[in-house]
Amino acid sequence: MREALRSLTTQNLIVKTPGAGGGSFVRSADPSTLRSAVGDSVHTLLALGSIAFKEVALVRQHLEVPSVRLAATHRTDDDLTELREILDLQKSISVDDESVPALDERFHGTIARASGNRVLASFVSALHIETEPVHYLDLSPEVGRTTVRQHQQIVRAIDDQDPDAAEAAMVEHLTYVREHLVAYHRGDRDGGATG
Repeated sequence: MREALRSLTTQNLIVKTPGAGGGSFVRSADPSTLRSAVGDSVHTLLALGSIAFKEVALVRQHLEVPSVRLAATHRTDDDLTELREILDLQKSISVDDESVPALDERFHGTIARASGNRVLASFVSALHIETEPVHYLDLSPEVGRTTVRQHQQIVRAIDDQDPDAAEAAMVEHLTYVREHLVAYHRGDRDGGATG
């Protein structure tokens, strides 16, 4: 029995709590658990140098396209309300505001959740957090304004429930962001993330 419990603990399926009220308890598992597990694993592999940053960024970019297509099909009124709220906040702040990265992650995360696919949303969110694209951008006021306009086009396509327009807007946005990466300007054209 002890060996079985040790094995379940190693697999993160149960958690052992010491003390009088302690014991072995089944961990709760939901999509946020998946996001955390993926994010933690990717973070560790990046820290160890086992995978390259550009590999993670490229996978995230490839996941954003089906995510936005599905969001255009499955989005709810609540999803649109949240996306518009994010856009209003993005329009009201400057590019050096400390909330810019969190708003960008929230924007892309909301689209991923609107896809209706919790696994896809978990992966997009985990990879976005690990690549933190805004931190790697040459964020001038013009880049900030263009990015917000591109976000508006994406939301408009999602609102219109037009997957083709949503994909085109997302690809345009990701391409633009990739062209304005700090690494790109340093001459490292293979490195970088998407925004």
